[in-house]
Amino acid sequence: MSEELYATPEHESFRRTVRKFVEEQLAPRAREFDEAGRIDKKLFRKMGELGMLGIRYEPRWGGGALDWSFTTVMYEELVRADNAGVVMGISVQTDMATPSLHQFGSDELRQRYLVPAVKGEMVAAIAVTEPDAGSDVASIKTRAVRDGDHWVVNGSKIYITNTANADWLCLLAVTDPAAGYGGFSQIVVPTDAPGFSYRLLDKIGNWGSDTGLIFLEDLRVPVANTIGAIGRGFQQQMMQFQDERLVACVSSYPGSLALWEKTRRYCEERKLFGGRLIDMQVTKFKLVEMLTQITAARELTHHCVRKRMKGEDATVDISMAKLFCGRTARYVADECMQLHGGFGYMKESAAGRAFVDSRLISIGGGSDETMIHYVARLLRM
Repeated sequence: MSEELYATPEHESFRRTVRKFVEEQLAPRAREFDEAGRIDKKLFRKMGELGMLGIRYEPRWGGGALDWSFTTVMYEELVRADNAGVVMGISVQTDMATPSLHQFGSDELRQRYLVPAVKGEMVAAIAVTEPDAGSDVASIKTRAVRDGDHWVVNGSKIYITNTANADWLCLLAVTDPAAGYGGFSQIVVPTDAPGFSYRLLDKIGNWGSDTGLIFLEDLRVPVANTIGAIGRGFQQQMMQFQDERLVACVSSYPGSLALWEKTRRYCEERKLFGGRLIDMQVTKFKLVEMLTQITAARELTHHCVRKRMKGEDATVDISMAKLFCGRTARYVADECMQLHGGFGYMKESAAGRAFVDSRLISIGGGSDETMIHYVARLLRM
């Protein structure tokens, strides 16, 4: 059963720690972060002190050497902040921008950038998507041309979360146009380097995270900032995507369940036609159908987590889970919004917020269509 995934005293202790942080530091300021368009950068330090930013990383880099079950616990609690944008910004730090650096980076590079990121002293962002290249990663055009011991980087990236807060980027760039999939490299790019600039974008949801368009103009960065081997960036990024997609799942179904619980309480309290909304058969059926799909999403996600914990290849499973969790989140948000009626269409409504926030899950980190295409290819269809 799912509970066996995290039934130890250590899991419960960590859950209490994260819940306390959410209740004291995140939830009370949820609307503040929305208005600011980003999370307070100081909170990353507090998360680092609590061991929340490097759960699965090696202790020598400040990590906890734990496993995906603890990551699952953390994100089940973070959704209690009632701010999907904040959760998104944190997940970029923990599972999108830093995994490649931890796995493939040189010791010097990890000491300089990973350790401060795990401590929360630096904020990181992942820079892959471009105005003309999203899910089709192989089509990116940002170039890094070698000039002695430096790369000279030119190009732009778009829809980059943590843009304003970021101290460094995990950038994917073309370093050898003639080498095909062997012509990409991942490079750590400090955001204070001359030639870096950005413009924030106005999203329809996830307001608590800063997302922007990044410009790189003759930006010079040491070749030593290359993560792993030159020319292996595409392969490394594909591996990093697996962490990104799985963390999208472990933060998706808890959000859907929390919204379902709020909606059930609303239906129990809402008076309609001389009775309660929940007493209507159609309401009960909707709630049961939603809970069934949420439970299926949770079990599929936990299956993926277990495979990762065993060191097994979960690429197909994670891709299917992301597809299913994204669709579940959209379905649940839509049905909950409907049950809330006119109030569900208000920004202050949890259902209304979820309606716009949940839509991102089926787009970011690989669209639904990309996941389907990817799975079909892996199954040799």
